[in-house]
Amino acid sequence: MDIQTKINELREELNQHNYNYYILDNPVISDFEFDQKLKELQELEKNHPEFYDLNSPTLRVGGTITKNFPTIVHEYRMYSLDNSYSIEDLQDWEKRIEKTLDEKVEFVCELKYDGASISILYENGQIKQAVTRGDGFQGDEITSNVKTIQSVPLKLKGNYPEKFYIRGEIILPFKEFNRINSERSEQGLELYANPRNTASGSLKQQDSGEVAKRKLDCYLYTIVGNHLPFESQWDMLQSAKSFGFKIPNTAKLCSSLEEVLAFIEHWDTERKNLAFEIDGIVVKVNSFSQQQELGFTAKSPRWAMAYKFKAEKAETELLSISYQVGRTGAITPVANLKPVNLAGTIVKRASLHNEDIINKLDVRIGDMVYVEKGGEIIPKIVEVNFDVRQPDSIKIEFIQNCPECGTELIRKEGEAQHFCPNEDECKPQIIGRLEHYVSRKALDMASIGGETAVLLYDNGLVKDVADFYDLKKEQILPLDRMAEKSAQNIIDAIEESKKIPFEKVLYGIGIRHVGETVAKKLAKRFHSIENLQNASLEELENVEDIGGKIAISIQEFFTKEKNQILIERLKNSGVQMEVGESEKPLSNLLEGKTFLFTGSLTEFTREEAQKLVEQNGGKNISAVSKNLNYLIAGEKAGSKLKKAEAIGTVQILTEMEFLKMVNS
Repeated sequence: MDIQTKINELREELNQHNYNYYILDNPVISDFEFDQKLKELQELEKNHPEFYDLNSPTLRVGGTITKNFPTIVHEYRMYSLDNSYSIEDLQDWEKRIEKTLDEKVEFVCELKYDGASISILYENGQIKQAVTRGDGFQGDEITSNVKTIQSVPLKLKGNYPEKFYIRGEIILPFKEFNRINSERSEQGLELYANPRNTASGSLKQQDSGEVAKRKLDCYLYTIVGNHLPFESQWDMLQSAKSFGFKIPNTAKLCSSLEEVLAFIEHWDTERKNLAFEIDGIVVKVNSFSQQQELGFTAKSPRWAMAYKFKAEKAETELLSISYQVGRTGAITPVANLKPVNLAGTIVKRASLHNEDIINKLDVRIGDMVYVEKGGEIIPKIVEVNFDVRQPDSIKIEFIQNCPECGTELIRKEGEAQHFCPNEDECKPQIIGRLEHYVSRKALDMASIGGETAVLLYDNGLVKDVADFYDLKKEQILPLDRMAEKSAQNIIDAIEESKKIPFEKVLYGIGIRHVGETVAKKLAKRFHSIENLQNASLEELENVEDIGGKIAISIQEFFTKEKNQILIERLKNSGVQMEVGESEKPLSNLLEGKTFLFTGSLTEFTREEAQKLVEQNGGKNISAVSKNLNYLIAGEKAGSKLKKAEAIGTVQILTEMEFLKMVNS
């Protein structure tokens, strides 16, 4: 047997033993025998580097040093899930789904692992790249570290798709967490707070050999990509298991909400016996065609819901209340607490939201309060222990003046928050607007973070967002801790921001109540800043999801002379103040017409079809009604097709008929 054949056979054998041990939990050789074979392969690879393989099982031990983790844009966005904290929330969610689909729905229930989210790219059956969730749009590439996790296959088995991303959660089992903390205790080091944070921190270790020692685990739960051969979540899970992925046997296919609730009840108790942390249950619509019909909100899929188990509470003392000023002038009261351990982290502060919440809780300085993590992330005060309240406690009076600039606060009728109206001179508001403008979701000036924005403001170089475009490198260089390269990066980022699309600029200039989604709809409807400035209240209110409050806020923004000057300066600096040619409608062929796609589409994806509608002036809607003009029915079209036929006024098209209409 030649050397290359011997090396390849050893790799295949070790991969199979890994699969038996970590996926099937059914080892067929001892750890000693495995280690001997691994050492034999390591020696052969060392002596024959010409047969190097990027995915050899010998690389599981790590050793790669990574000083920087490159930022990678996700090809498919990693959405977050809507959370529910009660059975009523789930029941309401199910009713919304039934109303939209009007047909039988199956659900898949899975455990909600409490770890670090990961997206792993496989091409031709081999791992190519692993990227953290980050902000959902982009994350850090940590491939070398993920390869050390034994339950992540380096090579796949069976009949797998040519290219896909698999998403999952990297966790640290309790056993390993306790072992690591025991070792740290012996060394006199500070103990880690909880398995979730330790798993996340482990993935950013620079030495992959150290990551390998942590013995992380990975549970995978969804595959994304183009033209995948799965019709449902359940089908996808079973297929992923056959490819060699670690898919737990805990998932369940449910035919009713009653079965879903029984699953939740079971795991609310049984989770205490798991070898790892979970913080809830994820419920998904099983059918992928139904998932497509339900679609997404700006942040979450409509076809999935995370049921969170009851949050942990802790009792501690309220020491004081401070007040924060946001970029819009909104005043947020913050409770300063005696430090307390809550769900594995030390909590010192909690939001009190507004004056109404303070009054509703009747919270006072010196009270013993119960703190809970909202969504187990953001701490909040949920209750006061009135039994131990001091008799001389004093009711809290909300502040009357801005804590930063002293201006008298206002509170508009119908709004919960107080505001500082001194938007031109109140430092936190100015800094907040600068930070918002350079943020990734807006003008994406990566080289200008919060600290740099403050530095530029404090040195009198930037007072509003248009000032960024007047900056010169020689002005930046003398600033504290500013080197030649850093200054050039700032100038380059400012120049690159001139290429950012209009919708992001519109979001970045910070009109109150205009978030990402509203900015996109305004850009799509009005195409330029001039058209938006000149829009009537009625025209604004006619834009989908824009009511009177947003419309008035937009008009108020543009009536202020300082904002008109700001817009003109940005325009003169070369910032995009209209949609690009590629974003403009191709035609008005479908103007005034509404469309809905149902069933399994074969000629195009649902997203591609909906984009075609919008590019030609039409509008996509989500339900069959008398307002629907065209229903495009793919294969296995169900209740929507029947409902459209019953209405009688809806024109039903095939995919080819729709394409012919668009291309006519």
